[in-house]
Amino acid sequence: MRAFAISPHLDDAAFSAGGTLAALAREGWDVVVATVFTASVPAPTGFALACQTDKGLPPEVDYMAIRRAEDEAACAALHARPVHLPLREAPHRGYHSALALFGDLRSDDTAHLAAAEAITPLLRDMKPDLLLAPQAIGGHVDHILTVRALQLLDAGIPTLWWADFPYTTRRDTPKRPFAAAMARLPETALPTDPAAKHRACAAYTTQLGYQFGGPEGLARALVAAGASEPMRGTAVQAVARAA
Repeated sequence: MRAFAISPHLDDAAFSAGGTLAALAREGWDVVVATVFTASVPAPTGFALACQTDKGLPPEVDYMAIRRAEDEAACAALHARPVHLPLREAPHRGYHSALALFGDLRSDDTAHLAAAEAITPLLRDMKPDLLLAPQAIGGHVDHILTVRALQLLDAGIPTLWWADFPYTTRRDTPKRPFAAAMARLPETALPTDPAAKHRACAAYTTQLGYQFGGPEGLARALVAAGASEPMRGTAVQAVARAA
């Protein structure tokens, strides 16, 4: 059996569903984490450049190469296989501020079409038995466009939609753009491996200060969130059949 997680960014799957993915791998599943927005962009400027320099990284380094390496380490902790798709993150597509990342989609942003095109051959070749994907809680434009890409594909594969952590804990990111659709799906939670999730999340060292205030903050946030990773969907039957 193969589980295929589709992550907008290099950390979303681990942060939101890492315990579930690790538990599936422990039970013998082949777990693949495909991240959509991972492309390196030479000589970034403006807000895109600030997204790396405000994390203490000098402007000349390849920020996304560092992040891809972090993801490889995180996936190793989950016993998952990483796949990196060559789409650019929102700061490289005309979203020029942190506020814009959680605002309205640009009318000229067709990243969901490119994402659907990139995901299609992966689904065809890997033939997953289970998809895991974000609900886009928080309203980050890259998360929304990932969901839209999957809606376009309508792959007919059992799917579990994860609750986007840490946005689920933040008052400043209250958007739930797909709340009505998700509310029609039952909520379920599979067994998790909290220790493996913690190891995976800790591998994203460039993000820990920004997201949690550092490694200690990550540990506190994971404890506060609890071991359960509630998701929306009916795919739990597919997992039960595999067991």
